[in-house]
Amino acid sequence: MTRITESAIEELVIELLEKQDYEYVSGPDIAPDGVKAERRSFEDVLLLKRLKNAVNRINAKIPPDAREDAIKQIQNLNSSELITNNETFHRMLTEGIKVSYQKDGVERGDLVWLIDFKNPENNEFLVVNQFTVIEGNINKRPDIILFVNGIPLVIIELKNPADEQATVTSAFRQIQTYKQMIPSLFNYNSFVVISDGLEAKAGTISSGYSHFMAWKSIDGKRDESNLISQLETLIRGMLNKKTLLDIIRHFIVFDKSKKEDKETGITSIYTIKKLAYYHQYFAVNKAVESTLRASGYISETSVDNLKVAESPENFGLNSVKTQPIGDHKGGVIWHTQGSGKSLSMVFFAGKIILTLDNPTIVVITDRNDLDDQLFDTFAASKQLLRQDPVQAENREHLKELLNVVSGGVVFTTIQKFQPEEGNVYPKLSDRRNIIVIVDEAHRTQYGFKAKTIDEKDEQGNVIGKKTVYGFAKYLRDALPNATYIGFTGTPIEKEDRNTPAVFGNYVDIYDISQAQDDGAIVKIYYESRLAKIGLTEEGKKLINDLDKELKLDDLAENQKANPKWKHLETLVGSKDRVMHIAKDIVNHFEQRQEIFEGKGMIVTMSRAIAINLYNEIIKIRPQWHSDDLKKGAIKVVITSSSSEGPEMAKHHTTKDQRRVLAERMKNPEDELRLVIVCDMWLTGFDVPCLHTMYLDKPMRGHTLMQAIARVNRVYKDKPGGLIVDYLGIASDLKEALSFYSDSGGRGDPAVLQEQAVEIMLEKLEIVSQMFHGFDYNHYFTADTSTKLSIILSAEEHILSLENGKKRYIDEVTALSKAFSIAIPHEQAMAVKDEVAFYQAVKARLVKFDITGAGRTDEEIETTIKQVIDKALVTEKVIDIFDAAGIKKPDISILSEEFLIEIQNMEHKNIAMEVLKKLLNDEIKSRMKKNLVQSQTLMEMLENSIKRYHNKIITAVEVIEELIGLSKEIKRMDKEQEEIGLTDYEYAFYTAIADNKSARELMQKEKLLELAAVLYKKVKQNASIDWTIKESVRAKLRVIVKHTLKQYGYPPDMQALATETVIKQAEMIADELTGSR
Repeated sequence: MTRITESAIEELVIELLEKQDYEYVSGPDIAPDGVKAERRSFEDVLLLKRLKNAVNRINAKIPPDAREDAIKQIQNLNSSELITNNETFHRMLTEGIKVSYQKDGVERGDLVWLIDFKNPENNEFLVVNQFTVIEGNINKRPDIILFVNGIPLVIIELKNPADEQATVTSAFRQIQTYKQMIPSLFNYNSFVVISDGLEAKAGTISSGYSHFMAWKSIDGKRDESNLISQLETLIRGMLNKKTLLDIIRHFIVFDKSKKEDKETGITSIYTIKKLAYYHQYFAVNKAVESTLRASGYISETSVDNLKVAESPENFGLNSVKTQPIGDHKGGVIWHTQGSGKSLSMVFFAGKIILTLDNPTIVVITDRNDLDDQLFDTFAASKQLLRQDPVQAENREHLKELLNVVSGGVVFTTIQKFQPEEGNVYPKLSDRRNIIVIVDEAHRTQYGFKAKTIDEKDEQGNVIGKKTVYGFAKYLRDALPNATYIGFTGTPIEKEDRNTPAVFGNYVDIYDISQAQDDGAIVKIYYESRLAKIGLTEEGKKLINDLDKELKLDDLAENQKANPKWKHLETLVGSKDRVMHIAKDIVNHFEQRQEIFEGKGMIVTMSRAIAINLYNEIIKIRPQWHSDDLKKGAIKVVITSSSSEGPEMAKHHTTKDQRRVLAERMKNPEDELRLVIVCDMWLTGFDVPCLHTMYLDKPMRGHTLMQAIARVNRVYKDKPGGLIVDYLGIASDLKEALSFYSDSGGRGDPAVLQEQAVEIMLEKLEIVSQMFHGFDYNHYFTADTSTKLSIILSAEEHILSLENGKKRYIDEVTALSKAFSIAIPHEQAMAVKDEVAFYQAVKARLVKFDITGAGRTDEEIETTIKQVIDKALVTEKVIDIFDAAGIKKPDISILSEEFLIEIQNMEHKNIAMEVLKKLLNDEIKSRMKKNLVQSQTLMEMLENSIKRYHNKIITAVEVIEELIGLSKEIKRMDKEQEEIGLTDYEYAFYTAIADNKSARELMQKEKLLELAAVLYKKVKQNASIDWTIKESVRAKLRVIVKHTLKQYGYPPDMQALATETVIKQAEMIADELTGSR
């Protein structure tokens, strides 16, 4: 049977790329010593000849000296920070390289382009495999690199799908190694692809593993079948020439944030390179096309070719396809909260700016804090916008910013379009190239309809009635020919007529179900604490009355004017209730923090309640308080005026102070763990490590869905977010789900915590069944020494089960995830000690991992903590010897004393696991030097373990065999010492002395001499990359055969010996060529 190998996957990738019209070139062929050399040294990562040809072809009108200067600029990226070099090059790649030259005696400035973005076919696309790079004497060879015009823009790292240990995560780890060892290659990298042949993900040089994402569509019209490998989908959908260049130019941003070093107080800028996910890419392109249609810039034939990531028709909803050209309605993009909507807006703005030749972009929100948050996102990505965004400070400033011929990215709140008097807003511009982007486009105030409201004097007295219109009318007054496009994280309600009237129909939909399936967001769980913190019957009635009186989204707007709201606020904010809530939150949050790393947010009805709650919490935990903005574990995020008294003023935050607090919340390492808010940070605030929200405020509809989505962000292995309800919003959640599904949405905005509890109990039952016949109940009352003994016995029991170790580790991992969501549910608390015991046994079993790979990236990149048994903390069981209950020897693992200790161990299965791991590690370390010896030993080890698993021999017998194997290793080491060969010479000796006839025909001395000569000759004739250069390999075969013949090696064994010698040489290739 033909086995799948990594090289077979490599060949498949090359074949798929050739079908995309890439030219294939072998890395060794174009190496400095290759048959078609294109590199002066192995340090060169640019294919200079191809790069110069492309630059000359694309920039023919620019003088040669200026073109040469441009190439020198990209060769001289001198920062010590890889991300800085990468960003500098990306700017040159996407914006052109600035050059100057003399023309007609005048100094002229111009741009040199490295890629022809307008004509993809005017560029040269290469796929190169086995491209060796040497940097600082370190030799590395990525699997596949994609070059465009001689620049290495994409690196693909492959692993074998048939190898259990060769996973996508190991490909990710390999990339991290390359970044450390050969950073010059990554100066020019646009993005990275990791794959095991089936699963495939793309990310950037700064992406953590959890932010590498699959590309699930080839054409953007539908997700591909699961029967097509993700690797093939990614190559055809993401790496085709047109899409690749589009992504590089328009869908990569360098997001900047500030981080303060707690020890030095120094604030530094932290840069993260972000790549669009597939749903963002297709949606933004559709939005650009729709905007061109709506603004009248394209013909109807172009409209027919629009791509949709998910067609609105699939949801039974209207699409922009039905809208006419020039209607100024760009449509609505509905991408569920947490799936990157703000970044999609940045990508859209960046692309439409280039497509429409620098239009004016107006970004509108309906809240100051949302305006600040979205502005910060755009400002952090200004390289893609090619200009600095500006916030309008007031109406006059807004008029000034919009009264321009073209250009500008202007941020404003919708309220600035309120006429100062009358019902007509003065026209600011009648230009067509103004694009208005509205965030959360479903808000009712964006409508056209007139309504009558009370007119009040300065003292708030009603003096009459007046007619006002929705802000959509005033926007149209000000910008009559602008094109309007809306973004929303929640769907448009079916009865909503305003949103389609203003923006048109849906452009694209990415709902909760899709986002969760793709891993773009995590599930949200709901826990009611009403039973713990009661609300009076009067309070419950008030909430019901408010629900009936106020429409879905009127709650937030009209609440303060409603006397029932005021009365409810008094009941909710009563001193006794706030005190009880403070105790419950502290207890609840600390219990979650014990097993789930992250942060929490508390939402209150009013600023006064927020401050009272803060005061009660710091009475319980005074160490959480600090007057210093940059210190403390809990903060209140509100604004106030000086007239509201000193207590309120103490917690007042300015815009800049809120930015500091936001950065602290976003930083997982910062001590700030809890924030209390009223209205701020409930929309548009993105803190991935936020895992719990405590709700003590009535909320409904869109507002509720937006608020709870704060906890759905992806962060490491976070299994979900939790909403803790103190007011009884369960019915509101059901109503939100109902309107969500009625509006075409798939997926549940929040699921009951009981679901996680059910999964936890199910997994608990499975794990407990694995201990059938093993009584561990006395563990929970035992002393520390006895506990350790019970854990060893438990390990012994699990190891005695068929495939017990793997099954147990997998099930306890699943149990831990469900437990982390369920905590502190009473059923979770009831089994906490049992979970702690199961996790302790798992921790010991993981130490026997025969792969020797140590902690995986999933384990390192984890938020879920092991439940700590405090009785075991001081013991610090840290390695396999302690875990096995044996004394760690100071002498070699192969010493007689150690082997006797193993043989006499009480727990035979553990003894076998210890010995198996140690021998496996020892043999693997020898594999790097000695092929024949390690193969022989590994066969002996695998054969013994196989016979044990097949129950042919017992644990006692397999230990005897493994001890015999240890003694064989000692004998081999002694032989090498006696004959006086180096490690590598001895490796060649075992290669030629491996067959009986050679040993009988030739004397030992002659074989020793032959081994030394072979090693010397192979070393003299090996060159860098010789293992993948058939011409060099052929030459070495001839030399080896000739030498064997010269020394009288048995003729019938010469061919086999030659191949063995060559294989042995391959294993020590770096040593032979002097590389490390």
